[in-house]
Amino acid sequence: MARRGGFIAQIQREHARQVRASQQAEAAYIRQQQAMRRAAEQAAKAAQRASAADERERKRLYLEARAAEVAADNADLQARLQELEQLLESTLGVDDHIDFGRLRQTVQHPPFNPGQLGQPIPGPDWRQFEPPAPTGLGKMFGGQAKFQQQMAAAQAQFQHAQGQHAAAEADRQHRLAAAYETYRQHCQRAEAQAAARNAEVDRFAAAFAAGEPQAVVDYFGMVLANSVYPDDFPQQYRLAYVPESRQLVVEYELPGLDVVPAVRDHRYVKTRDEVTSTARPAKEIRERYSSVVTQVTLRTVHELFEADRAGLAETVVFNGVVDTTDPRTGQTVRPCLVTLRTTREQFTVLNLAKVDPAACLQHLSASVSKRPEELAAVRPVLEFDMVDKRFIDEVDVLADLDERPNLLRLTPNEFESLIQNLFAKMGLDTKQTRPSRDGGVDCVAFDHRPIFGGKVVIQAKRYRNTVDVSAVRDLFGTLQNEGASKGILVTTSGYGPASYEFASGKPIELIDGGNLLYLLAEHAQIKARIDASELD
Repeated sequence: MARRGGFIAQIQREHARQVRASQQAEAAYIRQQQAMRRAAEQAAKAAQRASAADERERKRLYLEARAAEVAADNADLQARLQELEQLLESTLGVDDHIDFGRLRQTVQHPPFNPGQLGQPIPGPDWRQFEPPAPTGLGKMFGGQAKFQQQMAAAQAQFQHAQGQHAAAEADRQHRLAAAYETYRQHCQRAEAQAAARNAEVDRFAAAFAAGEPQAVVDYFGMVLANSVYPDDFPQQYRLAYVPESRQLVVEYELPGLDVVPAVRDHRYVKTRDEVTSTARPAKEIRERYSSVVTQVTLRTVHELFEADRAGLAETVVFNGVVDTTDPRTGQTVRPCLVTLRTTREQFTVLNLAKVDPAACLQHLSASVSKRPEELAAVRPVLEFDMVDKRFIDEVDVLADLDERPNLLRLTPNEFESLIQNLFAKMGLDTKQTRPSRDGGVDCVAFDHRPIFGGKVVIQAKRYRNTVDVSAVRDLFGTLQNEGASKGILVTTSGYGPASYEFASGKPIELIDGGNLLYLLAEHAQIKARIDASELD
């Protein structure tokens, strides 16, 4: 029994050990699983933290990008406003004169570079053909005879190679000569083109110095084309030159109201993730646009006078127009928003760096639209088409065949009837008074329109030379004596700067020969001409 009890106890102990081992293994497995779960949970939490950080970083970068975009848009708006504010200032430091010498071309020929053709082809080297001389026993056992044969063959090959080299070298020299001839002809063409251009420049300079109207117009057109404006400015213009009065007339296309940004600023709303814009006040848009109109006017006149070192333009007429659509009718219109006539003497004394553009134009007696944003037009001091040389350009070519009446050949009575008929056609009630001593006519007309109408004194001067300022003063005296509301002086020639300066700000209108031809064609359907050469 004692043995059996010891055996059972041993079995029980072994079983207990097995149970404990199993329990220990199970506990170890549980601990391992728990550790793995804790590690997984920690990894998941770390991943969540990293994802949240990444999301925050992504969101931060996105917000920065949106803010930078808005800041850039606002910076563009400010740059645009500064550009518009400095339209006049930006041209004052620029020399607008065009040097004809700089228009000339000088040809710089590149050196002749024939490349490989310029390198002689290396001739054949005898050492590459010469057979080795026999040595040792070769000399004793017939080697010398074999060497002589080899030498003869080598010499024949060498001579053949020399012939091929000579042919190749001759071909190279031929191709080299052809390449040089091509180079020489290219240089000659470049020189001929430069010479032709320089001759054209010289003719242009001579014509400009002589005051030929087309050359004067071309020159000042180049001046205006050189003026650097913002890209969306039209920079379209028409020019005309009246040599008799040394008057330059420019019709300049102004930008529209949309040249002023309609947006005042942009703002990013983070909560809605959107960009909002604040509209620029209508009053500010009007003021800024008026500033653009006045600055462009002064800038253009400044550029023309500054570029004219020859003094060909004593008077400049500027008409600023807008090519746009009338929102009321949908029709294309070209209202004149600003008009100015000024002389060199009046304008060049201005310190444009310190003037207020609007006040400066008022000082120069310019007419500026009070509501340019509404396309409210002003009456040009001189219609561009009235000086357009369409009506007199043909005189030089068709003088012998032209059947149009030459105004300078009319008798005083014929000229008087012509002027009276013209203003009657224009809607005035004309009353002839008496012929003047110089062959013109004094006449009183009545404009029956309410408010704008009244008594009009008209004087005509059938002159070949420029009308003196005294005639303008006389007209003003007559206007005052007659109690008239307006005076009109008509001539077949032109006026000087002093006449325009005296008439400025007074109810006087000066009509020169070009204007008269236009009015006759437009209102009286009379196509006339003015040709002083027939009287010589």
